[in-house]
Amino acid sequence: MSPLKRKAEKPDSPRKPKKSKVVIPEYHLAPSRQDENGAKIWPARIEQIDCAREIIKKCAGAQTPTLILPDKDADGLSSGAILHHTLTSLGLSPDLISVYFPPKGSNVHDESTQDAISTRAPSYIFVLDQGSRRSPPLIGVPHTCLVIDHHYADEGGFPEGADYVTAHDCPPVATSSLLTYHICLPLHPDLSEKISWLAALGTHGDLGTTLKWKPPFPDMAGTFKLHPKATINKAVSLVNAPRRSAAYNVEDAWDAVITAFGPESITKNIRLQDASSEVGRETERWAHQAPKFSADATIAVLTISSAAQIHPVIATRWAGFLKSKKLEIIMCANEGYLPDKVNFSCRIVKDARAREGDEKVDIIKKLEGIVAVDGDLRARLGDSFARGHKEASGGIVGKQEWEEFKKLMGVGEGVRTKAEESPKKGKTTQKNTLVNYFHKSEKVEQT
Repeated sequence: MSPLKRKAEKPDSPRKPKKSKVVIPEYHLAPSRQDENGAKIWPARIEQIDCAREIIKKCAGAQTPTLILPDKDADGLSSGAILHHTLTSLGLSPDLISVYFPPKGSNVHDESTQDAISTRAPSYIFVLDQGSRRSPPLIGVPHTCLVIDHHYADEGGFPEGADYVTAHDCPPVATSSLLTYHICLPLHPDLSEKISWLAALGTHGDLGTTLKWKPPFPDMAGTFKLHPKATINKAVSLVNAPRRSAAYNVEDAWDAVITAFGPESITKNIRLQDASSEVGRETERWAHQAPKFSADATIAVLTISSAAQIHPVIATRWAGFLKSKKLEIIMCANEGYLPDKVNFSCRIVKDARAREGDEKVDIIKKLEGIVAVDGDLRARLGDSFARGHKEASGGIVGKQEWEEFKKLMGVGEGVRTKAEESPKKGKTTQKNTLVNYFHKSEKVEQT
């Protein structure tokens, strides 16, 4: 018998170095601002917090018409409910408190909103989680206005004559609901049970369900013992659904939050469940649109057309699994939400969120930098362009201006998808295609 032949041994091929895992710092570990004595300034400057407490106490004692203008998401609605419970606990009659939500596509600075709130003749106006900008007074008659917010704001970027508390420059940036909770909690001994779960609801709504409640965040162990995180997180999704639906029935969400003694009843609300189902169906309908890339490959733009406010959800989804060395921002543009307008939302991709120092991605700065070369276009884009947070921004712009903005970004001139590559014979196939930007697993949880 012939001896068994041994297979020729292949020379050892050099192993590819393992790609280092992207480590995103825990949110609560962001370095805090400190005062002259080295103490942390959190969640906002103490003089602003003290002023807000005095205004709330004076409002309760005045027994005059009071208007609350909360934003329409879980954070804004929770902020409004916390303040409402505080004012009534301090003795203000519920009959003197009204709540107003600007209609779809409007905001608190629009003339239509000013007309609507002027008819209520409020002596006190509380603006919660609406984003801030420099503007004339909200109404033309004497009143006291307090803004409680955490969105980015320029110096003095508030309504004329308004007092304000802002968390945006005191990292780790607290949500508006958590800031309102911090302001209100010491004002009455019976408030803790009423408002602690609302602070958790609003905070999870903005910062995500995996947030670690460690210092400087308050200890919520007792709250989560009474109201499990799973229940709070389910309530977050349902509370956010009406404002995302085509019908925009924000009042349904407010009614559910203000009448609830805990998140359990919210999870059983049929109207919120119906809205959530609608939003889920619409999200799945548009979630798989292929993006186009800016000329420098740092921005991926997805374009959809839906009457539902699903562009933030889709941007968040894609930011979790679309990746490349250059990619920084996912932008989802919705051309069907408002007539003749484009609503867009931006999120930082997962691989870029860990950057620090000069490399840290600032969406607002990035967008403003793109249009800085065209002063006329920047003026026409208006005050609703690049609003929100440095990490989660967006805007509402005219369709013509949107097309000009895309041209400035060079959308479609950089990385191309397979669908954009020419099928003609003789064309060189581009290797840098869309499929190279995906993780192996595309399973992403909806937020």
